[in-house]
Amino acid sequence: MLFLLLFLAFWGLHLLPKAAAIYQRPTGTPGPPAPLRFLRPPSVPWVRVRRGSVALLPCFLVAELPPGGRVRWSRVEAAAFLEVVIVVWDGVRHKSYGPLGSRARLKGRGPLDASLALDPVALEDEGRFRCQVVSGLEDESIALDLQLEGVVFPYQSIEGRYKFNYFDAKKVCQEQDARLATYGQLHKAWSEGLDWCNAGWVLEGGVHYPIVRPREPCGGRSLPPGVRTYAHRDARLHRFDAFCFTSAITGRVSFIRGHFTFREASQACGAEGGGASLAKVGQLLGAGHFPPSSSSPRLDPCKAGWLQDGSVRFPRVITTETPRPPHCGGVHDPALRGLGFPSKLRRKYGAYCYHPK
Repeated sequence: MLFLLLFLAFWGLHLLPKAAAIYQRPTGTPGPPAPLRFLRPPSVPWVRVRRGSVALLPCFLVAELPPGGRVRWSRVEAAAFLEVVIVVWDGVRHKSYGPLGSRARLKGRGPLDASLALDPVALEDEGRFRCQVVSGLEDESIALDLQLEGVVFPYQSIEGRYKFNYFDAKKVCQEQDARLATYGQLHKAWSEGLDWCNAGWVLEGGVHYPIVRPREPCGGRSLPPGVRTYAHRDARLHRFDAFCFTSAITGRVSFIRGHFTFREASQACGAEGGGASLAKVGQLLGAGHFPPSSSSPRLDPCKAGWLQDGSVRFPRVITTETPRPPHCGGVHDPALRGLGFPSKLRRKYGAYCYHPK
C-alpha cells in the first residue's frame, strides 16, 4: 500500500506544469552606465609619480555633501578581494585609517574638493584607489590607478638560479630596496628592451620571462617575442628567480674607484661618513635612472663595484650621445649588468656607496 501511494505521488509531480527556470539567460545588451550624481568623472584614470614624491588623487563633488553624507577613500586589494579604508570625510572633518592613513590627507581646497594626497609615496602604494560618496542607501564611486615610475631588474640567489619560492622572492626584493614587479611593469620593461631567459616570480604570483630576441636557449626561435608565461606554479613548492621593481631613491649613490675586497669596499664606504654603506641593488639602479636633480648627471660609470649583497655590478644607461663600451652591454641587456657573486676574499673591484639624506 505504501509503495502504491509513493508511486502515485511521484507520477502526480510529472503531471504538474513545469516551473520557470531559476537561472535565466540575460536578454538584450547592457545599457550605458548610470550618470554620476555626486561626483565628477576624472579627466584621466591614472596618476603616475615617483617614489618619495607627493601623489595627488583627484576627486571632485558636483555639489556639497547632503546632510549625513560622507566621502570614503579606500584602496582596492583585488588579489585579496579586499578594500582597505584610508580616509572618511563628512564635509567638515576627516578621520584616517589603516597603514596608509599616516601618510594620507585630504587636499581640502574648498567644499567640493575631496582629493587625496599621499606623502611620501612608497613602492607598495601602487595600485587602485576608490573615492566613494555614501548618502543614505545611495552610493557612487570613481576609481583611479596610482602608477610608479621605475625600473625592473631580474634578481638571482647567490646560490644560483631558481632558488626562490614566491615568498622568498618577495623578501629578497624588499631586502634590495625594491618590491616584486607586477606583470604590467614587467611587460613595460620588455617593451623597452628587457630580454632575459630565466623565469621569475611577479607580484600577482605568476612566473614569466621577457624575450626580445627569440633563440634556442630561451624557448626556441619559433615562438614570437613577448613576455612568456609558465603554467600555474605553487607559491611554496616551486622555485624560480625574481623580477624586482624599484623607483627613485631619497639618498644618493657614489662610486669609489679602487681595487677592494668585499670587506675593504664596505670599509671604504663607511669612511665616507654620514651613515654611508655599500649600496643595495635597488638603490644603485634607482640612482642610475633617477638622478637627484635635473642638473645632476646619471650614475653611469660602467665600472664594476661591490654591492651590499656581495654581488658585483654596474649600472648601464644607453644614450645616443655617449656610446657605451662593449662590456657595458647592448640595448637588450638589463639596466644593471652583473658579474655574479665573486669571492669576497680574493677578487677586487670598486665600491658603490649609498648616502642617506
